[in-house]
Amino acid sequence: MILCCGEALIDMIPTPTNTQRDGFVPHTGGAIFNTAVALGRLGTEVAMLTGLSTDMFGQQLKADLEASKVDTHLVIKAARPTTLAFVQLRDGHATYDFYDENSAGRMLQPHDMPDLTDEIDTLYFGGISLACEPGADAYADLLQRNGDTRAVMIDPNIRPGFIQDEARYRTRLDKMLAKCDIIKVSDEDLDWIVPGDAGLDAKVATLLNRGAAMIIVTRGGDGASGYLADGSQVSVPVEKVQVVDTVGAGDTFNAGVLAKLSELGLLSKAALKGMTGDQAKAALAHGAKVAAVTVSRAGANPPWAHELS
Repeated sequence: MILCCGEALIDMIPTPTNTQRDGFVPHTGGAIFNTAVALGRLGTEVAMLTGLSTDMFGQQLKADLEASKVDTHLVIKAARPTTLAFVQLRDGHATYDFYDENSAGRMLQPHDMPDLTDEIDTLYFGGISLACEPGADAYADLLQRNGDTRAVMIDPNIRPGFIQDEARYRTRLDKMLAKCDIIKVSDEDLDWIVPGDAGLDAKVATLLNRGAAMIIVTRGGDGASGYLADGSQVSVPVEKVQVVDTVGAGDTFNAGVLAKLSELGLLSKAALKGMTGDQAKAALAHGAKVAAVTVSRAGANPPWAHELS
């Protein structure tokens, strides 16, 4: 089972009203939530570890997880508010204003984190939950305690606006990256994580030298590349579709990659180290296929497995 560890929140999406002004409609979301939902819909065994409010939005999040076949027994409930993200869409691209103070997700502490059973063989981290303290420290602690014996994937999705103390963030992220088998970054993320004038290949090598089995670099419309520990490289294009919006595209790409690696029996540290170029390419191609469906319709609405056939 894959355990998705991180934020679940409500995206407040602008929607026309009969007053000639937009209102906002609550949609469940969050990077880690979206990946968990996509994995569940693809038929992969998945659970989510997050902090959920007992308020109406927290109940909506839990119900939507379960409707997409995501196990919620590790959800940590609290009588705190749900994180809200008010969305603005311009030419299909989303920008966000977050309301996250004292939220059920953000206020998680290391002592809140549960003991993990052996059925959980893979951990997935990422999103704003890696930047917003104290929850970020709780997830980092969970990885330090459980990452040596489980496959680990991370998508840091760097958002400098969320980082209040860059030195603390870099120290925490570096420790997490050292435990990871798969690191997925955009080219902008890579430049932030490994600053300086070195080229892409040199920066990827820096991350591989920390122990990762594969670095995935995405470049928007130019596709994605996978760099393996043995020095080989594979690339896949994006699938051509009519783009409605890009909300959740990267999150569902990650789900597609993990789903294919699970199907191939590669979600262990040893198996990932021995992954072939063909296997890596199959995983990236599946991620691109899943993401293409998501961007072809409004919002973060990942496909079910039967929609891919």
